[in-house]
Amino acid sequence: MRVPIRKPGKYTNLPSDPNLTAAKFDELKQELARLKSVTQPRAILEVKRLAEMGDFSENAAYSIAKGRLRHLNDRITELTEYLKHVVIIQPGKSGVVQLGSTVTVEINGKQKTYTILGSSETDPTSGVISHKSPVGAALMGARVGDTVEIQLAGKRVGCRVVGVG
Repeated sequence: MRVPIRKPGKYTNLPSDPNLTAAKFDELKQELARLKSVTQPRAILEVKRLAEMGDFSENAAYSIAKGRLRHLNDRITELTEYLKHVVIIQPGKSGVVQLGSTVTVEINGKQKTYTILGSSETDPTSGVISHKSPVGAALMGARVGDTVEIQLAGKRVGCRVVGVG
């Protein structure tokens, strides 16, 4: 089978954001431990069992199990490398918006609260935004009472920092 040759896109080799909370770091470590101790041995046994069935060219179940094991090994390698370079977010109480801060802002008379974390933990629906997002980047370094301008959908919006926690 011939593997297609694809040109790399503009998002191909972007480095992952190493900033994580301690809770997310522990969660990824537990996932890695589970993959290594439970899931991988089961997948290896399954591949061995299916390999004993004989002819590999007509053994679709063997090919599928081999693909699952390959995907599992790739995930283990990816997690291991990622966890080597993680920077744990230490929230500070300096009154300045930084990684790990919970910020209350006033936009057009309405108050919103955001928690600013690394890119891999964002959940905008629950108020967790990245420090690289337009709102997060504009708020970084701001203090209570500061007004920052945010470029959203082609227009500038004024945003006043009400509280930093």
